[in-house]
Amino acid sequence: MSMTPETPLLPSRADMALRPIPMLIFGSRWLQLPLYVGLIVAQGVYVILFLKELWHLISHSFDFSEQQIMLVVLGLIDVVMISNLLVMVIVGGYETFVSRLNLQGHPDEPEWLSHVNASVLKIKLAMAIIGISSIHLLRTFIEAGNLGGAGRTTNYTESGVMWQTIIHGMFILSAIGIAWVDKLSNDADTARIAVSKNGHGAH
Repeated sequence: MSMTPETPLLPSRADMALRPIPMLIFGSRWLQLPLYVGLIVAQGVYVILFLKELWHLISHSFDFSEQQIMLVVLGLIDVVMISNLLVMVIVGGYETFVSRLNLQGHPDEPEWLSHVNASVLKIKLAMAIIGISSIHLLRTFIEAGNLGGAGRTTNYTESGVMWQTIIHGMFILSAIGIAWVDKLSNDADTARIAVSKNGHGAH
């Protein structure tokens, strides 16, 4: 059977071998490995912090007021959410920028990892940062108490609370902007694919 001119030729592995400079540039991605290992160490530090705060809560469970318990619990939730952010950065970043983890078919493979890319990772990180900022803002509102007058029980100021609220709003706007740009990019890619298919169909 003769091969038609339109049949593409697949390059062999020898042909696909990179030249020294491209190989050096491509291999430089492994320089990120110590960074991800460092984040794993930071994850361990957060585990120690969580256990410390949990023991603090348990040992003072009969002494703390409801508000104090709520603040400690919010602190625990804050640690967990930052830990989740670390996991997303470590797993998603390594998978996207360093090397494949080859977790296909593993029962514990994260659902989001199967379609992770730089855009998806940015959106998920933005949402995680909003969640962390929300916890901090809630703690501020609870701890602020009476901001003025003789009964003031906190070091927070009205301007400080206002700026924290504004910064939280900027985080939300930034996440919306990232999601909108990603949607525009996906729509452009979809339109480009449709035009390409229609062009091939016309031939």
